[in-house]
Amino acid sequence: MCGIAGTYLWPDGKAVTDRLTDVLAHRGPDGAGRYSHRAGDGEVHLGHRRLAIIDLSETGAQPMVSDGLSLTYNGELYNAPQLRTELAAAGVRFRGTSDTEVLLEAWRRWGTDCLPRLRGMFAFAVFDERTGELVLARDQLGIKPLFLLRRGKGLMFASELKALAAVTGGTLEVDQAALVASLLYYWVPDSRCAFSEAEKLPPGSWLRCRPDGRIERGRYWNLKDVAAEGQERARSGELPDLAAVVEESTRQHLLSDVPVATFLSGGLDSSYLTALAARDRPGISAYTIGFRAEDAKFEAMPDDLRYARQVAGQFGVDLHEIEIAPDVLDLLPRMTHHLDEPIGDPAAINTFLICSAAREAGVKVMLSGMGADELFAGYRKHLANLLALRYQRVPRPLRRGVSATVDRLPVATSRRGFRSVRFAKRFLSFADLPEETAFRRSYTMYDQDELLALVDPDLAGTVDDVLTEHADVYEDNDLDDFVNRMCLGDARMFLPGLNLAYTDRSSMAASTEVRVPYVDVEVVKAAFAFPGNRKIAGRQSKAVLKEAATSVLPREIVYRPKGLFSAPLRAWMSRDLAPLVREVVNDGVLVNSGILRRDALARMVAEDAAGQRDFSKHLWHVLTLEYWYRDATSGSDRSQAA
Repeated sequence: MCGIAGTYLWPDGKAVTDRLTDVLAHRGPDGAGRYSHRAGDGEVHLGHRRLAIIDLSETGAQPMVSDGLSLTYNGELYNAPQLRTELAAAGVRFRGTSDTEVLLEAWRRWGTDCLPRLRGMFAFAVFDERTGELVLARDQLGIKPLFLLRRGKGLMFASELKALAAVTGGTLEVDQAALVASLLYYWVPDSRCAFSEAEKLPPGSWLRCRPDGRIERGRYWNLKDVAAEGQERARSGELPDLAAVVEESTRQHLLSDVPVATFLSGGLDSSYLTALAARDRPGISAYTIGFRAEDAKFEAMPDDLRYARQVAGQFGVDLHEIEIAPDVLDLLPRMTHHLDEPIGDPAAINTFLICSAAREAGVKVMLSGMGADELFAGYRKHLANLLALRYQRVPRPLRRGVSATVDRLPVATSRRGFRSVRFAKRFLSFADLPEETAFRRSYTMYDQDELLALVDPDLAGTVDDVLTEHADVYEDNDLDDFVNRMCLGDARMFLPGLNLAYTDRSSMAASTEVRVPYVDVEVVKAAFAFPGNRKIAGRQSKAVLKEAATSVLPREIVYRPKGLFSAPLRAWMSRDLAPLVREVVNDGVLVNSGILRRDALARMVAEDAAGQRDFSKHLWHVLTLEYWYRDATSGSDRSQAA
């Protein structure tokens, strides 16, 4: 795991590459390197910051150069041992034991055809001195990021957007559509980038730069195709052994020459991985979070900590408990800087603090249960959308009466919040809508009218574009299974755009690698081979994964109520952050520039304070967007923030 950067046919490319690499120092504190070579009528420069995980010696250093090929690579290949054996049988001689060298030799032998053979998380750039061509590639599911920027024949790339912003001297312009999309989703979709001139290399794709300035793109893996193949397997009754697939993926993800620990929330996903990891690594460490008692009570949060302790005790895990009582006024701008784009999920703070604590204890690698909810329909929205189909069969007058009654209920008093009322109001906001619109509304921040009322009227067309894009992605499949359509939509949008993005950026800010065994090509293939009625059985979400987990975990852990990996937002917004909210609403840059409308924000604040509606998540995102926009438009050296 590392930070990569580079330039191709870019003016003053050597100095620019060094600057890009410096900005990424937190991603790789164990070493730095640069490679330079002629490319056509210009030069190529590859930079690298190393976080040493496998082969800690100099034979694993990067950029790695061998017989005319040079590679700068960020990630881990979990099937590197198998590929090494195959390449060695073909006559390849290896100098060290790193997966970097395996990737380099796989590229030499197979070129882009090696990409679908790779099992892991990766983003890399490889330069061929003979052809003068540079190729960029990104993993199948978008676990690792890769940002790029093109001007004329030239190209620059980096693991983080802030690096590109820093070296361009504040000249990048904010992409208005990305800003609107971030308001809708509270994150920027992977298909968009916060700066209009930059872009993200799509998951499962590669890009080739030629010395004459031509660019060629290709896709080597498509989630839509995997889901379609899974549906055919399900129809034939060819269902995989999910327990075996998850166990094998977990074992592969433990490949490391340094200590590995796990996240352990006490929920199903992290408990299952931790139990499997403990079988292979007895006494493995795990990290869990708790909250200030008054915050947890105000938020009506479940007591996840006792479940984490139970799992740790049963499987001999060394559990470290971290209380999340942060100085949010200090952490908010720091996290906004680290996250690169306006991402309004406070779970990023949890990840950052856990990884920081693990790093201080000497742990560089952690396993996370990320991805199981998206692939196996574990979120409340999945079950809620199924229930909505039944709700739509209730006579309309009765539905109107229910809606009017729930609308009058408060979501909170001055002393505590009411989660059941919040959930009911949320459900009724989309229960009568058509499928795609209901699914979008079940996890996004605003409906179309609310979003139009919040933003500059000149952005109305952009709002339409953003909503249309969601519909286009969601409906781009041939699946006849509603649950798997939702899972596919999440795996294409929600997973890379939010969860994988904040996990990478907040963990790497703490110089820590997070691995995600559920977000694995073999687990994904298995997941889409199960029909929706095996994922949601009655009112039981993630049913097929729970069945698999019962072979390892006690039933009280497997079938406990769903936990939360979030933060006590209502408590923070009503206490710690209340003065900042007032400042941003009354005199913030977004309001003063006209991008957001003061009256709409003030109305949200008033309704939230009165307990009529829960706008804590909306207002938290407005704060993150405000800090991000200030930084993005300041023209200052962004790399020095925080």
